[in-house]
Amino acid sequence: MEKNAKIYVAGHRGLVGSALLRNLQAQGYTNLLARAHDELDLTDQQAVNWFFETEKPEYVFLAAAKVGGIHANNTYPAEFIRDNLAIQTNIIHEAYRNNVKRLLFLGSSCIYPKLAPQPLKEEYLLTGPLEETNRPYALAKIAGIEMCWAYNRQYGTQYLAVMPTNLYGPGDNYHPENSHVIPAMIRRFHEAKQNNLPSVTIWGTGTPRREFCYNEDMADACVYLMNLPDAQYQPLLAADRNSGLPPVINIGVGEDVTIRELAELIKQTVGYQGEITCDTTKPDGAPRKLMDVGRLRGMGWKAATDMKSGLKKAYEDFCK
Repeated sequence: MEKNAKIYVAGHRGLVGSALLRNLQAQGYTNLLARAHDELDLTDQQAVNWFFETEKPEYVFLAAAKVGGIHANNTYPAEFIRDNLAIQTNIIHEAYRNNVKRLLFLGSSCIYPKLAPQPLKEEYLLTGPLEETNRPYALAKIAGIEMCWAYNRQYGTQYLAVMPTNLYGPGDNYHPENSHVIPAMIRRFHEAKQNNLPSVTIWGTGTPRREFCYNEDMADACVYLMNLPDAQYQPLLAADRNSGLPPVINIGVGEDVTIRELAELIKQTVGYQGEITCDTTKPDGAPRKLMDVGRLRGMGWKAATDMKSGLKKAYEDFCK
């Protein structure tokens, strides 16, 4: 991407989108497009059509999505499938109609089967049943991957889907019910410390293993991939259906922790002195979700932020 190329970051206020915007600005990109929801409703086909025809972005980072943790996915399944299908369909199609050079579609590790072998390889897509609690969201993201793949084959577009592991960091959503596990725990331990509570309860047994990537690292990987030379980038697009792999790349750190270990790390970060208890009546989700990041590392990129320093920065952001 040229430094003056017109780059659209969809979802620039979210955890991923805000990190992408900061990364691009830090690297000297000067022609960045961003629209808040009240300026552009991405579920509105006509509004998205008008935006692309007016602005003509050259590159698109599709980070806009309706996201949330287990509680939110269980409570609002209709919104999760409807809104995500609408957002990605509108943007991918308008990107094609307006000759966008490259598009990066942000997915999620939940696209992989619940009981897939670990670590999760890109070829495991569609090889088994999904985790029940977030199936509507996962199916929407799988549809987005398939749409990128179909447009690459039929129209010669250059759309790549990246599958990040669980993310955390500055700009996260700390809603008490609808947030993901790390921001939810940060808030819970912080409030317990403030109120001198004797214990903090975490959902489930604490035994599931999860991988977490700092959002600034994730953004760096996305910009790195978008800037790959054609000789490296184009083979990833799977324009030939018979090539085996879909146009998907995993992004993660290649290491995981148990939910209980995560709770202990956040307890230390916050400085809370009480006990940790487990509510085993609440769901665990998938037993393990660790990404195989061998393909990305083979291209020369590796995450730079360790869990301890990442959580420290995330907590500082929450306190602000």
